[in-house]
Amino acid sequence: MGYRFSGFQIDKIGVIGSGQIGPDIALHFAKAMHTRGVPVVVVDVSAEALERGRAKVNRKIAKGRESGAFTPEAAESMVRHLSFTSDYEQLRDAGLVIEAATENLEVKRRIFAELEELCGPAAILASNSSHIEPDELFAELGTRERALVIHYFFPADRNHLVEIIPGSETAPALVDALLALYEEIGKVPVRVGGRYGFAVNPVFEGLFLAAALAVEAGLGSVKEVDAATRTALGMGVGPFTAMNLTGGNPITDHALDEMTSKLGPWWRSPRLMQEAMASGKPWDVPGRDEKVELSPEREERIGDTMRGAYFGLVGQILDSGIISLADLEVAVETGLAMRAPFDLMNALGVPRALQLVEAYAADHPGFAVPRCISAQARAGRPFRVSHVLRRDAGDVAVLTIRRPRVLNALNDDVFEQLYEHFVALHSDPRIAAVVLTGFGTRSFVSGADVGFLARIESPADGATTAERSKRAGNLIESLGKPVVCALNGPALGGGVELAMCCTARIARKGLPMAVAQPEVNLGIVPGAGATQRLPRLVGMEKAAEMLRTGRGLSGAEAVACGLIREEVDGNVVERAIELARAAARGKVTLPVIDPGPMPTPAALPPVEIGHRSRAIDGLLCRALLEGCNQPLADGLQVESEMFGACCATEDMRIGVGNFLANGPRSKAEFVHR
Repeated sequence: MGYRFSGFQIDKIGVIGSGQIGPDIALHFAKAMHTRGVPVVVVDVSAEALERGRAKVNRKIAKGRESGAFTPEAAESMVRHLSFTSDYEQLRDAGLVIEAATENLEVKRRIFAELEELCGPAAILASNSSHIEPDELFAELGTRERALVIHYFFPADRNHLVEIIPGSETAPALVDALLALYEEIGKVPVRVGGRYGFAVNPVFEGLFLAAALAVEAGLGSVKEVDAATRTALGMGVGPFTAMNLTGGNPITDHALDEMTSKLGPWWRSPRLMQEAMASGKPWDVPGRDEKVELSPEREERIGDTMRGAYFGLVGQILDSGIISLADLEVAVETGLAMRAPFDLMNALGVPRALQLVEAYAADHPGFAVPRCISAQARAGRPFRVSHVLRRDAGDVAVLTIRRPRVLNALNDDVFEQLYEHFVALHSDPRIAAVVLTGFGTRSFVSGADVGFLARIESPADGATTAERSKRAGNLIESLGKPVVCALNGPALGGGVELAMCCTARIARKGLPMAVAQPEVNLGIVPGAGATQRLPRLVGMEKAAEMLRTGRGLSGAEAVACGLIREEVDGNVVERAIELARAAARGKVTLPVIDPGPMPTPAALPPVEIGHRSRAIDGLLCRALLEGCNQPLADGLQVESEMFGACCATEDMRIGVGNFLANGPRSKAEFVHR
């Protein structure tokens, strides 16, 4: 069957190396490609390594089957599509081969010379090298336009980050296609320039170096620095623990010494690493539930030191020009499971962040103070982190909401950036239509960040919040150019409200749950237009049932009731571009919401609302009946007033508090007042 994407065909995938990361790369491909009939072949010269890799993959698949993550049929299909062999001939006709062998330039060059002859000029040849620049890796290849680095992160089957690093001769169309492919199969790909170590490893290894130097300087023990760094930087695990988990000592030891000449004089393998390498022992790190006791003064000193190093490292990478600020932010947050760097600098204040970097540089010769942080501090503004990305496909602009760790949830920054983009698009004569979509395949928009609800202090504050959340959507609705929403995944709450402001909505085919308005489960009414636009699109009875119960619709159900125009079996964004362009040229007519009053019954049909708040249900019914009886603009104002009123109820506090404490699956115990 095979897999075709952006003009490239993949009928077989190869992975070279059955060591630490190769089997996990193969497992991820098997999970993504087994339904398309694409075999994944792992090749290694060591029979022992092959057996270890096979056992590791089978163990993970079995665990997934036991937990319910994989159906028995899917698990069996994955195993069937995976093979482990020492025979390189099994890679013949592979459309994509990823080398994940030892980090040795000569070994890698020999492998690629063999692959070039075996696989032919059409194959995509990639290395999972964690440091070596692609131009150095592929210098001896004859077909360098199909060669590049694709750098995975531990554990490769579950860590979403992938760095895509083209060489100077890599075909741009291939880079774009691979970025799209990896997004399609569940990764968060970022494009990075070919500097030694690329973008994220200098953060990972640089933080380890900074932590080791902190121990050497007497700021604390390995265990203390590990724990304090984890807290200061919002890390899933501290730098020494991460080194234990990844088995990274040998690679990091070599890389840090290489970085002295490649990146600057601060970089080197520290004495502490030399001692660890000589002993062969793991780092003495905190246990899973161990509480490391530190005085507040010592914890603050370690934290400030490590924050200064962290900010300096990411600033130096941004100064190098190998990656954009938005991509660096999402890459570090995703790949290293830690607080996003520019968000953290903004929270502390950029001038304070600069002070920490300057203090670190003063204590550590050779550590550069980044120009970007100095300039931002002088400007007196926080860093702008783009969560809404624009690309133009001819005369159609494509806006993508990208916040992968929170499934593209909306917050004030996203609303403001959407508004700014649509203001620009309104007056851009080159753009005839717009497509709005979300990043990845897991969600279009998972709703609005719930944390802001807990900060609403009064009904007036609530009404103002609702009005602010409508600003971008109202502009989309009145843009004067067709706007097609491409639902790449489910839309919840504010995501549906945003989609309803668009001229038309299309969805990826087969979504079991495509749209839902679950606000009542939080003890609130919708605040960004659902009580007014949904009835005008699907009728009052259907809208009231959805809004009062929070129950969602599958893609097919959403098409049947008119909320979604069509399901797409294929690339939903490409179809949205086609539809938007056709509408702009008058070849397709896309009906818009009637902004006038709609026929409204005296009362709504009875609905079983279960455990949900009767107080909130009353406000919701008022928004529907009183608002829809008026022109759309006035009805939206009624909705904002009802949202404000719900902010005065006990049930709103109960619902939001329960969500933040226990998650979306927990039912709040409402008191109906």
